[in-house]
Amino acid sequence: MRKKPIQRLQLISIAVALALLASLLSTPAEGSDAAAPLDRGEGDFLTRVQRLTYEGRRAGEGYFSPDGTKLVFQSEREEGNPFYQIYLLDLTTGDTKRISPGTGKTTCPFIRPGSDDILFGSTHLDPETERYQRAELEFRASGKQRRYSWDYDPSMDIWVAHGDTGELTRVTTEHGYDAEASYSPNGEWIVYTSMRDAYERELTDEEKKILEVNPSYFGELYIMRADGSEKRRLTKVPGYDGGPFFSTDGKRVVWRRFSEDGLTADVYTVMTDGTDEKRITDFGSLSWAPYEHPSGEYILFASNKLGFSNFEIFMVDTEGTKEPVRITFTDGFDGLPVPSPDGKTLIWTSSRHGEGGQLYRAAWHHDRALEALAASPLRGGETWAK
Repeated sequence: MRKKPIQRLQLISIAVALALLASLLSTPAEGSDAAAPLDRGEGDFLTRVQRLTYEGRRAGEGYFSPDGTKLVFQSEREEGNPFYQIYLLDLTTGDTKRISPGTGKTTCPFIRPGSDDILFGSTHLDPETERYQRAELEFRASGKQRRYSWDYDPSMDIWVAHGDTGELTRVTTEHGYDAEASYSPNGEWIVYTSMRDAYERELTDEEKKILEVNPSYFGELYIMRADGSEKRRLTKVPGYDGGPFFSTDGKRVVWRRFSEDGLTADVYTVMTDGTDEKRITDFGSLSWAPYEHPSGEYILFASNKLGFSNFEIFMVDTEGTKEPVRITFTDGFDGLPVPSPDGKTLIWTSSRHGEGGQLYRAAWHHDRALEALAASPLRGGETWAK
């Protein structure tokens, strides 16, 4: 592993690495109204925009059930717990129920194809969880402010809530952050992010210092059977690899990789055996939360290309041959885009209402997306040069 001067650690702090989430609470950056290629606008791709969630301080990361009738998401809305919990929304009735235990921190839910099982990360077994909750509530009550950051709790493990019984099964037990998990299209495999490598071997003195400042530096992709067996590592590159999803055909994994200094991130894909890694974007910004459209023709993702605090949704062809095309044009945060199984609807997280992020839904125009991609220049041009 290449060593760097410890002074660089300030550049890879959690606050910088997770500036993308911090933007949910910040105002849009000045100068974030740069024109998009071909002067396209949000209405060219998204129509009938609707806000889906209203309850709680914030909500986000919504993922569809395979039949498109349900949506699993995370939200801060439990009394006495200031952290995310997992909920299931029935899109046909509007009924919502909590899936996670209600204590601790949770993140990144996903519904298993072929069943009602729901995958998510949780720290509810941590004996310190109630103390953490009280401390956060006391801080908020003090009136003090800080930017949102994610702490990569080493007690975070992957769990499955069984839809038929509601019982929970623990899938990972290793020490170190295990989360950001999703199922393969056939429901037989799970891809996820883990920081266990930082706790399973002897670290150098330099690595120990990095771990204190930014544990996400040790985030790597892993894959395992749905029951937690046959775990194997997919990536071995310094810097945060996370937010993985399987491609529509189940043959590849799409994710985002932070640079080693934590200042930029780009979209990558790799075969499920760890071979044929490809860099899909080279955007010179924080590009993350990639998700492939069911057609398999392009990947939707978020980026702050147009301003540090102004995340917008973009799309790029699955081979990464073209320059990304901008999708959203509304001030504030727009990210975590997820298309419905039939490809006709888009769910995403947005702060366009002026508060913490909430879930939005809109009709997605696939034909116009293909037209825009066809007209986009080859990657490496000057279209998005600052």
